Amino acid sequence: MTLEDLGYNLELENYRKDQNLECFGVGRVISEHKERYVVKTPEKEYEGEIVGNLRFTAQNRSDFPAVGDWVAISEYDNNKVLIHSVFPRKTIIERQAVGKQGEKQIIATNIDYAFIVQAVDRDFNINRIERYLTLCNTSKVKPIIILNKIDLINDSKLSELVSKIQERIKQVLIIPISNESQKGFEKFKTIIEKGNTYCLLGSSGVGKSTLLNNLSGKQLMKTNTISASTNKGRHVTSHRELLVLENSGILIDNPGMREVGIADSKDGLEITFNAIIELSKDCKFKDCTHTTEVDCAVLKAVESGEIDKSSYENFLKMEREKEHFESTIAEARKKDKDFGKMIKNYKKSNKD
Repeated sequence: MTLEDLGYNLELENYRKDQNLECFGVGRVISEHKERYVVKTPEKEYEGEIVGNLRFTAQNRSDFPAVGDWVAISEYDNNKVLIHSVFPRKTIIERQAVGKQGEKQIIATNIDYAFIVQAVDRDFNINRIERYLTLCNTSKVKPIIILNKIDLINDSKLSELVSKIQERIKQVLIIPISNESQKGFEKFKTIIEKGNTYCLLGSSGVGKSTLLNNLSGKQLMKTNTISASTNKGRHVTSHRELLVLENSGILIDNPGMREVGIADSKDGLEITFNAIIELSKDCKFKDCTHTTEVDCAVLKAVESGEIDKSSYENFLKMEREKEHFESTIAEARKKDKDFGKMIKNYKKSNKD
């Protein structure tokens, strides 16, 4: 195995030279557990921890290493390394942190493609696909929709589901597969290229871990048995982990996400809901909210059936989430600024 097999390239090597990091080794973070990391090199895997300087200069959580990051390392024990620097990230897939207003959580970094895995059983939900799609579009990561568990439905029902997705989501590749029969896997494998990094996104029970096991031909990730009541194989992955497939690409598995919160995703929303954005240019008012206004081009399109009503409602919901996130950030910045002014005035009054 080489660094290139892990996704390393000339741009990263040039950064390493420009920053005088040539005295350090290079590795990629493949797992993270509460600021304890596993770093992979062509030779082996190490336990990693960040140096004090990196810890104290970090301004927020995103300054710490994340799964997918390239890092400069030095070995200090047989199986341990210190992480001295995080290389610039090509892409970052992130969502609003669960239970923390105004904060973002990194899902994975340096991703080329994201597999949005959706089961075709009772959990099928195009609104959720659009949410994952927005995360990908915000991050400039190319999405591919994987429809799993097609052995549970007939061909007619599958064609119906694919058509429903295509009506709302344009120009995104859809690959139907079955983890059980492995139908569709030959086509699936052809799009996975050596050196590229792929991220698995989806809810618990859609079959991400089984999918990864099938692609590798090994039992890399644990999965629970199918639940008779829900038709779901419960996903027991509890952390993000990067895996290198033999003679193929690099995959990052993720825990199932119950919440896919939208953060500052303006560009992502515009790409995902391009039809709505284009129509909005014909609205009578520039600040149209597309809810109650007279001569709203978007509302007219929804009424005529040109725009899918569920997609329109999903857009409004995510737009509200984005605005709430941005207002929370602005409020926090104002509080920090006011606090800074108070400290400055306090110091000034004490001098007087």
